[in-house]
Amino acid sequence: MAQEAGYEPGKGAEMDYREHQRTYAGFLWLVKYGSAAVIAILVGMLMGLIVGAGVIMSVLSVVIVMVVAHFAVLKGDEVSMTH
Repeated sequence: MAQEAGYEPGKGAEMDYREHQRTYAGFLWLVKYGSAAVIAILVGMLMGLIVGAGVIMSVLSVVIVMVVAHFAVLKGDEVSMTH
């Protein structure tokens, strides 16, 4: 026969909300900057491979896109905190 469960059915574990908030904030940070990095790499590839701007302009465009994305993320965080 089956053994009894080591927990009370219908009752979940205690939630550590502080740790949950930290994990969620880290996940959001990773998604925002990860998406920005992918877009920046694609723009760099566009500049270097299709437009033919060269390596220096390609790297410079990646840096510019990441700086713009950083300020856009900061502005978005500022706006979302006011609601």
